[in-house]
Amino acid sequence: MITPVLPAARTACDQTASPDESITAWALAARGGDADAVEHFVRALHRDVQRYVAHLCTDPQAVDDLAQDTFLRAISSLHRFEGRSSARAWLLSIARRAVIDSYRHAAARPRLSDVPDWQLAVESAQPRGLPGFDDGVALLDLLACLPDERREAFVLTQLLGLPYAEAAEVSACPIGTVRSRVARARATLMDLLDDGGTSHAL
Repeated sequence: MITPVLPAARTACDQTASPDESITAWALAARGGDADAVEHFVRALHRDVQRYVAHLCTDPQAVDDLAQDTFLRAISSLHRFEGRSSARAWLLSIARRAVIDSYRHAAARPRLSDVPDWQLAVESAQPRGLPGFDDGVALLDLLACLPDERREAFVLTQLLGLPYAEAAEVSACPIGTVRSRVARARATLMDLLDDGGTSHAL
């Protein structure tokens, strides 16, 4: 049995531990019922889960609900987490399943209405004029052009910063497949940028 160890606050040990090691330590402590550890675990990974879910799902309004569902699933499954992989990779695997389950659920229920311009409505509601806003929109548009599997691999490794081995674990595929998908995603994005005549580079 693994004994969870809380990272001591503001110690030299903390300064040398990687963020993933600290987060995994919080998850192991949370598994033992430590409420503070649960809070630290959720806070540390909330943004990563939201970003990952946002790139997987097609409904911007569902992102918060899917992120919440991910954490509810994770907290109820913490007793099974043994720290063999990083807590972040483990949690993103749960997020991926939550998105897949939401697609299955949506496909099984009848559609009550159809709003053809939902994307336009969402884009119109977004704040504008913020630093980096236009670049962020441009990147999202480019990523939307990628096949789902390549976009997922790119987001996991290049935007969320997961090592290739952990991205492979999250995606349930060999590490070589992830490397290939990222390389192809990069090539496609560079071609799209060249075609658009922009000077940005990834």
